[in-house]
Amino acid sequence: MRMENNQPLRVIVSGGGTGGHIFPAVSIANAIKKQHPDAEILFVGALGRMEMQRVPAAGYKIVGLPVRGLVRPLWSPKNVGVMLDFFKSRQMVKKIIRDFKPQVAVGVGGYASAPTLNAAHSMGVPCLIQEQNSYAGVTNKSLAKKASKVCVAYTGMERFFPADKIKLTGNPVRQNLLDVNVTKDEAIKSFGLEPGKRTVLIIGGSLGARTVNESVLTHIEDIRNSNVQFIWQTGKFYSEEIHAALAKVNEVKNLYVTDFISSMDNAYMAADLVISRAGASSISELCLLQKPSILVPSPNVAEDHQTKNALALSTKDAAIYIKDSEARDKLIPTALNTVGDDAKLKSLGENAGKLAFKDSADVIAEEVYKLAVKA
Repeated sequence: MRMENNQPLRVIVSGGGTGGHIFPAVSIANAIKKQHPDAEILFVGALGRMEMQRVPAAGYKIVGLPVRGLVRPLWSPKNVGVMLDFFKSRQMVKKIIRDFKPQVAVGVGGYASAPTLNAAHSMGVPCLIQEQNSYAGVTNKSLAKKASKVCVAYTGMERFFPADKIKLTGNPVRQNLLDVNVTKDEAIKSFGLEPGKRTVLIIGGSLGARTVNESVLTHIEDIRNSNVQFIWQTGKFYSEEIHAALAKVNEVKNLYVTDFISSMDNAYMAADLVISRAGASSISELCLLQKPSILVPSPNVAEDHQTKNALALSTKDAAIYIKDSEARDKLIPTALNTVGDDAKLKSLGENAGKLAFKDSADVIAEEVYKLAVKA
């Protein structure tokens, strides 16, 4: 299914499950369309997962598969059904490939990547994997032998993938974060806070982070008595209980609380310091924007890859790393000390910037095209 002269580029993009997979996937698709406006792109996702809403909202067609993750323990009888859904999904992908005739299949991780790239490889379609983390995910590791190219965000990934297939590209990020049209003062005012005051942004992902939230509630009086203001994204999952807890204390005027921040470009612009989990997309954004950060890796992720992501920065003095188990005691005091330290903020931001990749999506799109035209 190699590309013929004057034939439009056709690409399948597969994966999802979390924003960390979906943002890079959409960014890659956008870069392909920018370079090849007549390109046809079809997404393949998992039914019931986040990509089934986010991808159409970004303007792309998506087909859903009944694929799902294995149940622990692996010997559980429920995994018989999981495997049957995998093989059913693989057969569905084969029909999609026969109908769509892609020249390349791109996998970004997540449940749908495995049956999609397995089927594509078996039908002679070259495959490209994009691995966001410093510790490769199970799906991508299993697909490495089938891939023609593996685009990674960190050095040292030869321990997971064949060295001759690796291309160091970084992670694509949300384009709107780079196209900010407001000043810092305007960004701070948009959250009802005071320009000129040091500002800390707290983000725990769209669903939130329990430990990070509990750390804030534990030190609410320290926040109230400080000369620092906070923008706190609690996550939708924890919003109700946090508002109930805050209702029992006097108003904290230097604390802006919301379950979800839709204008992350403004939030980053407003922030002198960011507190975040250590997901790959978040780290890529922090590096690209040269934001000083305190990273609290989630302990509830596969193979503890967030800790490895955080260490990749903290060992280069590009972020401060605090263990999840220590966050309730240390997080807010560390933030209050750090945000007032100009020299520390400057070095963290500059060192983070050294790890950034500015054109990741464009470079990956070029690799996709090379696979399509390769003889």
